[in-house]
Amino acid sequence: MNRAARLARPVKHAVTGFGLAAAALVGWQQIGAQVIGGHNSNAPVDYAADRIELQDRQNRVVLSGNVKISQGDLRMQAARTNVAFTNVDSLRIQRIDATGGVVVTRGEESARGDVAVYDFNSNIITMVGNVQLRRGSGTLNGGRLVIDLDTGISSVDGRAGGSGGSSGGRVFGSFPAPKGN
Repeated sequence: MNRAARLARPVKHAVTGFGLAAAALVGWQQIGAQVIGGHNSNAPVDYAADRIELQDRQNRVVLSGNVKISQGDLRMQAARTNVAFTNVDSLRIQRIDATGGVVVTRGEESARGDVAVYDFNSNIITMVGNVQLRRGSGTLNGGRLVIDLDTGISSVDGRAGGSGGSSGGRVFGSFPAPKGN
């Protein structure tokens, strides 16, 4: 074997190894996104509240007082919600607007904010005002949180509806460090 072929062999193995590692990492990320983002948006929506008012002409249901809403493993709690629906062929929820100490939980992840909107057409929950996202012992704080239930991606920014809010226009948080051996 000539010298050029011997020198090229380690480079070829390194490139092959890098390619396999990259493919494994991409596969792991896709599996992680599927596990996180596997929310069943077709699951029935169950609710309970101290008071429920059906506003048939406006295609809206107003829930107030200790509101609890669940869909599969997703939970929402708030002081008050407006549930918009369509009633063309059958009753179908379009959107939930929640106010008053809103808490959304799913598995080990929880989010808190002043206001939340769950848009069933886009499968996105948007929370604004004093937002806190918590997973395990890590936290992120900001003004606005967007949770995409299809992809499992949550993003936090510092602004709540154009103002800095209590976060001062910045996102801040804390992640636990691994314990030393």
